[in-house]
Amino acid sequence: MNLKIDKTWTLFLDRDGVINHKLEDDYVKDYEEFEFMPDVKEVLQKLRPLFSWFIVVTNQQGIGKGLMTENDFMRLHWQIEAELFAYQVKFDKVYHCPELAAKNSPNRKPEIGMALAAKNDFPNIDFSKSIMIGDSLSDMEFGKKAGMFTVFFGEKQPTSTYIDYYAKNWLEVAKLFTK
Repeated sequence: MNLKIDKTWTLFLDRDGVINHKLEDDYVKDYEEFEFMPDVKEVLQKLRPLFSWFIVVTNQQGIGKGLMTENDFMRLHWQIEAELFAYQVKFDKVYHCPELAAKNSPNRKPEIGMALAAKNDFPNIDFSKSIMIGDSLSDMEFGKKAGMFTVFFGEKQPTSTYIDYYAKNWLEVAKLFTK
């Protein structure tokens, strides 16, 4: 990755499958079900000084299905951030879309409502100086629609014009950002 990243850049992160393990056919509803991905805390600690903003963008239709509440979601993120604090990692903001996929919300990835909300809250965000790390093609499409560079995170790399870079784990993510 030869992007000349400096403090004018923004890192957008999906949550489930990137920051933490996804639950198969279920939703992470509380901290007891939450498990950080290997090496994520240490790599985010190394990446944090490179970026002005760390933004989480996550579809959370478990809320729309009534499996958890907005308060459950907020409490979970307070606990995630409390653990990351020991690594000097802080998210500038966490955006989520609780609507069901069938509602076609403009905030649900791959639509870019959450990116636009971040730009509204942090006007200096420049999408051409932003990177989206996600584990789904909808994450990659979200990044591309907003004009970002994309990193597909996962065991197997799908073929897609939405993917700029690929990393199968957090140690490979770290290599993308170090020379």
